[in-house]
Amino acid sequence: MALLQNSQQYYYNNTESLGDYQFTSLHDIIDHFMVVYVGEDKIISKVSKVDVSFHAQRAMQELSFDVFKSCKAIEYDVPATLTTPLPQDYVNYTKISWVDSAGIKHLLYPTTSKTSNPFSPQQDTNGEFLFNNGSLIQSGELIQNGNFQAGIGTWILNSDETTPGTLTALSTTTSSATATLGDPSIGWFYGFNGNAIGAYSVPQNSAIRQENVPIISGEDYTVSFTVSGYTSGTWSLVIVDENGDTAETSDITADGTHSETLTAGATASNNVAQSIFIRNNSATAGTCVIDDVSIVRVGDEETSTAWANYQSMTPSENQSQYDDDTYWPMHGERYGLDPQHAQANGSFYIDCVSGKIHFSSNISGKTVILDYISDSLGTDAEMQVHKFAEEAMYKWIMHAVLSTKANIPEYQVNRLKKERFAAIRTAKLRLSNIKLEEITQILRGKSKQIKH
Repeated sequence: MALLQNSQQYYYNNTESLGDYQFTSLHDIIDHFMVVYVGEDKIISKVSKVDVSFHAQRAMQELSFDVFKSCKAIEYDVPATLTTPLPQDYVNYTKISWVDSAGIKHLLYPTTSKTSNPFSPQQDTNGEFLFNNGSLIQSGELIQNGNFQAGIGTWILNSDETTPGTLTALSTTTSSATATLGDPSIGWFYGFNGNAIGAYSVPQNSAIRQENVPIISGEDYTVSFTVSGYTSGTWSLVIVDENGDTAETSDITADGTHSETLTAGATASNNVAQSIFIRNNSATAGTCVIDDVSIVRVGDEETSTAWANYQSMTPSENQSQYDDDTYWPMHGERYGLDPQHAQANGSFYIDCVSGKIHFSSNISGKTVILDYISDSLGTDAEMQVHKFAEEAMYKWIMHAVLSTKANIPEYQVNRLKKERFAAIRTAKLRLSNIKLEEITQILRGKSKQIKH
C-alpha cells in the first residue's frame, strides 16, 4: 500500500504538512517495531510496549545530539542588558550569529573559559561575608517584587508606622486587588497603573512595608522609587537595619523617580529589624501611586564583577588596530594571534545557572539567531525521525531491549551492538548531506584541480 494518502492539492494547500514525508513519527516506529520485531519465532519473543516506548524515546534523545539534523533556531533582539534567555527546550547550541541589514549571518565566537558570571556574595568593608537567616546574600537587588508585576508578593499593605509594623484597618475593603484610584475611599491598594501600589487618602505614617530585607548597620545603600499620580502627602522611603535603627530619604512631594544613598542605622529607633517601608509623613492625607522600588547595597550593584566588566568594556572585536602595549610590545609583530579574537563580529558566553546568553557590548541592539539542539521530545509534533535514520532507531531499540533482558547470550547482544553502530554510522553519513557538486565547487575556489 502506498504511503501517500492525501491528494497533491491537500498537500500544497496545507502548509503545516510541507516536507513531512521525509519523517516518520515516533508513534509509527514503535508500532512497526512491535509488529515486525516482536513475536513467536522472532529475536524478541515478548516485550512490553511501554519498554519499547521508553527505549525509543531514549534512542531519539541520543540520536538528536549528534546524528539528526538540527533545524531549531530562535531570533532575539539583544537588549541593553546584553542578555537573552535560553529557549525552553534548549540542550546545546550549534552556532550563534547576528544578522546584518542584508540578512547575512555573522558568526559570534564563544569566550570559552576567559570570562563568566559567577555567584557573588555580599561582603562588608573588612571582606567578611554577609548573611541573612544563615544564608549568603547575593549582590544586586535586595528587595522582592519591586515593580509589583507579579502581585503584592512579600509587601504588607496598610502598615501603621506610628506603632511600627502593626496593621491598621483603614476600611472594610482595603484588601481589594481590583480597586481603582478613589474607590474605595481610603487605604493602600494593589492594581494601579500596571499593577503598581496606590495610596488614596492614607493618614500620616500609613505605609507599605517589606520585611526580611538584609540591611546591615553602617553599610551604604542606594534606594529609589517612582511616584506618579501625586496629589497630596509627603513621602519617604525608610530602611531599617538589624538593630531596628533607621535611615530615611528626604521628603518627596512630586512625581518622578527619586534616588538617594543612605547609610543604614543613622537614626536610633525601635523599628522592625531588617525591613523597609514607604510612608506618608504629612498630617495631610496622602494620595499617589508607588512603583519600581529598589534597594541596592553600594558596591554590589552588579551580581558579578566579571560580568559587569565584560558588558561595560569595548571588546577587542571592536578594535580595528590590534597593536597595543599589552599584546604587541614589538611594533607590528603579531605572533600568536588568536583568530577568534581578530574579528569584529562579537563574542558571547552561556551562563547555565541563570539560563541566559551573555553578549559583548558591540552586540547591543543587534538581531541574534541562536541555532540549537533539542532532544526532540519537547512536543508531540517534533517526535519524528528522519527516514535516513529510521533503521538506526530499530537497531537501537532492539539492542536496548535485549541487553536489558536476562538469559540473553552475550554474543547476541554484541552482534546487535555492532549492527546498531553500523546503522548509526550510515544514518550520520546520509544526514551529513554531502553533495559532490558542492564539494567540487568549494575545492575549485581553493584552486584545486578537480576532474569528474
